[in-house]
Amino acid sequence: MAGTDPIAEAEAAGDADALFVLTAALLTPARFPSVLGDDYPAACAALGLEPYVDGYGLVFGQDGLGARWTVVVDDVSLVAVAISSWDCGMAYDLSPDERSVVAGLPGWPLDLVARAPGVPAPHDPEPEEGDPAPLTPPSGDAWGPAQRRLGADEVALQWADWRSQVEDGAPAGERTGASPDTAASPKSSASPDTVASPKSSASPDTVASSEAAPSPESASSPETDAASKSAVAAKTPAPSRTSAWFEPASRSKAASAVVAPEPSPDVAPEPTADTDAVSDPSPDAASDPYAGVRRALDQALRYLEEPPPVGRVRSDAGTDEGVRTLRADGPGWSLVARTDDMAFVLLDELPGEVLPVARGPRLPAILEGLDAIAIRPS
Repeated sequence: MAGTDPIAEAEAAGDADALFVLTAALLTPARFPSVLGDDYPAACAALGLEPYVDGYGLVFGQDGLGARWTVVVDDVSLVAVAISSWDCGMAYDLSPDERSVVAGLPGWPLDLVARAPGVPAPHDPEPEEGDPAPLTPPSGDAWGPAQRRLGADEVALQWADWRSQVEDGAPAGERTGASPDTAASPKSSASPDTVASPKSSASPDTVASSEAAPSPESASSPETDAASKSAVAAKTPAPSRTSAWFEPASRSKAASAVVAPEPSPDVAPEPTADTDAVSDPSPDAASDPYAGVRRALDQALRYLEEPPPVGRVRSDAGTDEGVRTLRADGPGWSLVARTDDMAFVLLDELPGEVLPVARGPRLPAILEGLDAIAIRPS
């Protein structure tokens, strides 16, 4: 049987401009792909959009020639319904009206593994004069702000797995008397070969954002079914034997949790640029990993006095009734916490390290204050 040219067929059928939807995500003050920025305005700026209060929907797909496209729409409700349906395993035909399209951007800002059946492999479209540079996901080989935020998302997603590596002998909600000498510590001296998450083995090169929901229709062919399923299960880089991003530090100073410090009003935070450059540990960070944690908590406390940009502090329902999961970001740091428990901090200056913060006597007030100012999904 003679071979066929899918590109020629697509052009002949006039389907080159058709969009095969693979997945979608919300870009709103309460929910946005954290890979794009520390807060909602920064995430919008990364895509050249105005930070409108109602937000946007992001639709990721391929055209008839296989080119990657990110279509921005203002019909947020339509995209939200599609994502909810897919999360429940239901089919949903996401077909935004042309009048709702705000922009069509070449490329994908997320690392997606799904591909449309019957079209060429995903690739960036041929640039035309005046077109913006194609969107690209962050590299999995470097550590920077995007990887730090993705890491915090993964800790939040797999809270139970990470929490189980730290114990202080008290149930959640009762860990209020820890001190640096009796603070929570890992159950064992973690090594890169013994900290793999039992629920995920994704590598940085084959992951999608935790804010993107794959479309069931995007994996209709046998050769793409496994890839699409992995996009659902491996939404963000996970702690695993193949990923060096989230290996808990084995150094003794980084292995013990620190108690939340009192604020340091005389020490002003020094913002760092939100770039994807690799962050090498400074001598100070190497000698005292928790110096950066104390700085991050000081800045988090300042959020209670001077509210940060919208979306920088987010609160979502936890697995237990009445418990909230907090995500906060700042210059060079990301925080994940449960309002009834402890916290974890990731820093640009300490690539791949997840630093536990014991509940102690002061952390509850910090978390309560952050939860009060946090943006919540509607």
